[in-house]
Amino acid sequence: MKEYKGRLIAPKARIGIVVARFNELVTKSLLSGALEALERFGIPQNNVTIAWVPGSFEIPLVAKQLAQTGELDAIICLGAVIRGATAHFDYVAGQVASGITNVSLETQIPVIFGILTTDSIEQAIERAGTKAGNKGFDAAQTALEMVDLLQQIKGESPTPHAYATSTTTQELSLKGKCY
Repeated sequence: MKEYKGRLIAPKARIGIVVARFNELVTKSLLSGALEALERFGIPQNNVTIAWVPGSFEIPLVAKQLAQTGELDAIICLGAVIRGATAHFDYVAGQVASGITNVSLETQIPVIFGILTTDSIEQAIERAGTKAGNKGFDAAQTALEMVDLLQQIKGESPTPHAYATSTTTQELSLKGKCY
């Protein structure tokens, strides 16, 4: 059996971050969390590209443009869609999620969904660095893990055999026996 496990090891990763300006109080905190994670895991600042867009609805288009440059290993999408009194939330949240998924599948690079979809500004603030951690930090970790995982699958990881293991039936039958 062959098994791959992504690790938080991607020191040469080139990361794009697309951030929505709408709800900037929240998205700035998400961006800070993402940048903190990238720094903590050894990604140099000159390997990070940040693009600001007007709102979350515009994120998939810019993420796709960045992905198509061929210069990035992963893209982190950060935004906050907060429910209001109209159906606008449902349209925006659904289309952004679908758009981000499509970009990842079409371009074959990880495009990470770091869009908060909350019922209130208080919930968004909690998820952007207070009570519920920082989802921007989490999104950056996911990006690095996915970069490493895809590199392992493609055989490009610096240490592809450290976590990708192959076990044959014969090896399984020998386990547990003392010689």
